[in-house]
Amino acid sequence: MRITCLGTGSPESHAKRASSGYLVEIGDAKILLDCGGGVVSRLIEQGTKPSQITHLFFTHLHSDHMMDYGRLIHAAWDEEGAPIQVFGPAPIADITQKLFGRDGVFASDLTARTEFPGSQEIWQARGGTIPRAWPNPLVTEINAEFSISDGGWRLTSCVAPHAQPYLECMAFRLEAGGRRFVYSGDAGLCPEIEALCENADLLIHWCYRLSQETKYKTVMKFSPNAGEIAAMAQRTGVKKLRLTHIRAHMDKEEYHQQMQKEASAVFSGDFGIAEDLQCHDL
Repeated sequence: MRITCLGTGSPESHAKRASSGYLVEIGDAKILLDCGGGVVSRLIEQGTKPSQITHLFFTHLHSDHMMDYGRLIHAAWDEEGAPIQVFGPAPIADITQKLFGRDGVFASDLTARTEFPGSQEIWQARGGTIPRAWPNPLVTEINAEFSISDGGWRLTSCVAPHAQPYLECMAFRLEAGGRRFVYSGDAGLCPEIEALCENADLLIHWCYRLSQETKYKTVMKFSPNAGEIAAMAQRTGVKKLRLTHIRAHMDKEEYHQQMQKEASAVFSGDFGIAEDLQCHDL
């Protein structure tokens, strides 16, 4: 199992970090967890084409976790890829229809690409046939506690306290070949997250605030700091922990060192800050 961090940032514009997205490669499966702004460019930089993605799982539907969804599906379609299997909470089916349906955002573009004679000629020159079908991702709406097994891997999920009741939010655990990878999505600490993290070989967990940032009660409740996340990782037997969703103001060496110190005080495993295009082989 290889995990590549494609986007380790937040909704804020940041040249160093795209928004949330992680590529998991297991055999022939190329699984994308979230698809925030900038993730498709990082995917291409990493060496994977959009058409090679087999599965896309959304933890939740905040824009910084799904802004590049339209780009991914459109690019995979233009590369003549097989329909991507898409899984996420409601209303992902409605969003997909509003993007790619006959009255969707891309309807005029897709009409031109499939019906304009010049576009048809280019499509045929590339080996395509007429009529050309529109993009058709295979969408399944899921809830927390969803699970799926496909060949040599299994994905399970749990609730992630974050933006309920406005959005359903989940964390994911992927297992293959005896290895365990957990991605928290955007998550406050809770018993369900702890259970999901049990004996994980790698945990990538969001860290949206520094320990001294205590002014806003709701942010504190749902945004654990580095030390709190590391203590949970220690309790659950996590071997390697990487913090992600790093905000621009936190992305300074002094704050990286602070988070390292707070985590090392309570966590005996391998700790670090996730970076775009960083790879982990399990």
